[in-house]
Amino acid sequence: MPTDQFVYSHLPPRSEWPVFLTLAREPQPEHAFNLVEQLLQGSLQQPWADLPLFRSSSLSLTYREVLALVNQRVRVLVHDLQLQPGNRVLIRGGNSMGFALAWLAVVKAGLIAVATMPMLRAKELGDVISQAQPVLALCDVTLLDDLLIAQSQYPAVLKQVLCFNQTDDSDSLDSRSASHSVDDLPVCTVADDIALLAFTSGTTGKPKAACHSHRQVWAACQAWPKHVLQARSDDLVIGTPPLAFTFGLGGLLLFPMVAGASVFFPEGSLTAERMVEVMAQAKCTVCYTAPTFYRQMAAFLQPSTLPDLRLCVSAGEALPVATRRLWFERTGIELLDGMGATEMFHIFISSPPGLAKAGSLGKVVPGYEACVMDEHGHEVVHGVPGRLAVRGPTGCRYLNDVRQSTYVQDGWNFPGDTVSQDADGYFFYHARSDDMIVSSGYNISGPEVEDALLSHTAVAQCAVIGKPDADRGMVVQAFCVLAPGNTGNTDMVKALQDHVKQHLAPYKYPRDIVFVDSLPRTATGKLQRYRLRQNTASKGTLMHTVLCPSGWQAPKGYANGISARGQLVFVGGQIGWNASQQFESDDFVLQTGQALRNVAAVLACAGAGPQHMVRMTWYITDRDIYTSHLKALGDVYRSIMGKNYPAMTCVVVHGLIEPRALVEIEVTAVLPD
Repeated sequence: MPTDQFVYSHLPPRSEWPVFLTLAREPQPEHAFNLVEQLLQGSLQQPWADLPLFRSSSLSLTYREVLALVNQRVRVLVHDLQLQPGNRVLIRGGNSMGFALAWLAVVKAGLIAVATMPMLRAKELGDVISQAQPVLALCDVTLLDDLLIAQSQYPAVLKQVLCFNQTDDSDSLDSRSASHSVDDLPVCTVADDIALLAFTSGTTGKPKAACHSHRQVWAACQAWPKHVLQARSDDLVIGTPPLAFTFGLGGLLLFPMVAGASVFFPEGSLTAERMVEVMAQAKCTVCYTAPTFYRQMAAFLQPSTLPDLRLCVSAGEALPVATRRLWFERTGIELLDGMGATEMFHIFISSPPGLAKAGSLGKVVPGYEACVMDEHGHEVVHGVPGRLAVRGPTGCRYLNDVRQSTYVQDGWNFPGDTVSQDADGYFFYHARSDDMIVSSGYNISGPEVEDALLSHTAVAQCAVIGKPDADRGMVVQAFCVLAPGNTGNTDMVKALQDHVKQHLAPYKYPRDIVFVDSLPRTATGKLQRYRLRQNTASKGTLMHTVLCPSGWQAPKGYANGISARGQLVFVGGQIGWNASQQFESDDFVLQTGQALRNVAAVLACAGAGPQHMVRMTWYITDRDIYTSHLKALGDVYRSIMGKNYPAMTCVVVHGLIEPRALVEIEVTAVLPD
């Protein structure tokens, strides 16, 4: 029995637990068992004991070497810091060997790992500390500031912070570990002891902490990885999901260890282009990432770019058919789709390469059971959409959260997805249950509309939600990020609507299209539709709608109006003189160019740019000069402002305050919240 009973006393009542199915040769709940010991200590009896487990461009560590480093860190936790079984340890960092070693050591020591996303800030970290009550934090030295702020709010809870990936500090985890023995330090854990608290990524609001035991995580390692993925000991795995997220923890740490494979940790941030370069240079064979990133990577691929790649896993959000098709065209590899959940630890519906059915998620993974139920808990017939229900060796147990009774009902886990199942057992995704759009009595799947929009070359990313409507109850609203070279105007709205009508039943087309700079996502890349429904912008996102009344012709080179949300920036009248307030020319076009450059310079002071402009007013002194230079004005405008056309007004005035000024320009911009 763990010394620290905090987590166990805050588990849901047993009446709200899911039914747990037992796999063959699964350890008994009360038997001595430790997940990391099974994976690492067990590797010494395998052919891959002295083959690389972790690799980067500058370092390689074998399974035997990783075990030694983990054993040293266990001694720091148990001997130096006197931590007790059941204590929670918060781990903060990006994907790195240092993070992986810290996580393995915490779990091997009988402690409970609470991994956190590197993008979390002080307030979010404070929420985790408040819920999980960790006594120690292990933090990448580069991410310390926000954690220290959070710690200052909970000094009685989080008593100590230790840095890793830091060898020049004698008090770091790395330095302390170096002085300890590499010999194994037995720690008594049983199979049902909790190994980790996995916080959901917050796609629907406040994150929840799911509790998973050593036995359950081990069972997950024996299910999807062995029956579907079928990785090999000669595989080199790479991916973008954070190790703090169960998709990343399984795919980029635990599952490779089951197969005796290697994991490659890139150094620095990963853009889609750099990801392709790193994969090619390292000769990676297995990739994990989200559909959006696969779509972005495809732009940098030719059929011969990644000759070593053989398996590509997509998860985290629905995989659009257009993305699956694009990836296959560029690589010849069929994306391995799957449905999983943090509450279930990992993937429970999927099909191995060669057995997938077009458009489906796959079949239930051996060891799990799944069906489709109606709102009353009755199984529906094949082909009818309903609520996905699943149970298996893993399942949802929230830490002290009233939402447990919603997720688990009558022993089944309900991840919140609307799916259907065909007669062959394949599951087809329709939407998140709260994302189904009911318009004039018709059920419309948001992902289906998204897939149709993504098949248009002008659309780089999109998200579809239901927008309340007095007449129809809801209408389909689409938020689109356009590919470079495309302009979000009324012509584009009509083109996209017509495109969807050609691919889907007409009633499914988006009646409202909003063009945005980016979409709100979690740190793991999952789309946060609830933020779109709240009509708020994520940081760095400007949401704006070009206004054009029904029946009006599209304006030329400007907008009738723009609706936007965010922080207002006002640029007072700018005229055609330079920074020294000297006119360099009396030419109307040259003065206009200088005035526009002045506008851009003032916008830049506020961190804004031409893309944030929503309103522009021109004051001119001579209408004839203006109209006779329209082409030249258009050229100079585009050269400075690009293809950013706010709502514009041109006013002829008797004169401007500066006698030599021929034009004065005012601008209103909206910065993202």
